[in-house]
Amino acid sequence: MTAAQANGPQNSGQPLPKLSTIRFSGRLGMAAALVASLALGGCTSRLFGDIHLPSNPIHIHHHRVIRSANALPPSDVTAIGVNSYLWRASLDTLSFMPLLNTDSAGGVIVTDWYANPANPTERMKVTVAILDKDLRADGLRVTASRQVAQGGVWVDAPVQAATVQRLEDVILTKARDLRRGATIR
Repeated sequence: MTAAQANGPQNSGQPLPKLSTIRFSGRLGMAAALVASLALGGCTSRLFGDIHLPSNPIHIHHHRVIRSANALPPSDVTAIGVNSYLWRASLDTLSFMPLLNTDSAGGVIVTDWYANPANPTERMKVTVAILDKDLRADGLRVTASRQVAQGGVWVDAPVQAATVQRLEDVILTKARDLRRGATIR
């Protein structure tokens, strides 16, 4: 290998300028320098590529975009994965039933079978799915199962549509009340 090959490509016999001596010329060069300095001046970089832009409400964190709490509407301010008002209202509404499973990140609440002491031959099981981070009527889905005792055995029975609709209405009303209470303070 020759000395020229070892040193890399040559610039027609002229040494390459040092980076500190490169000057931007004209308006385009000045604009590029200004944009680059502003874009990079407010960023700090840490391990794993966290970039924090203090003046911008959006942060990049491990390849996910996260909005700052001050950039969100009140319905979205949450430490859980779904709308906090719908979540709280669902838990409050179903508090009389034993809970089998709750997943705040996925927005799912599953109750265990509940038999009303006034009618012990009938029992219900309810599943609530919160589908959105916004407080919206279509962001909630309630399903119910019903069983009746026949000859000492639980048998599936139909659930009236009005029962599921009533549960959804109660949850939505409570969620709206919770939101009103949070914005009044």
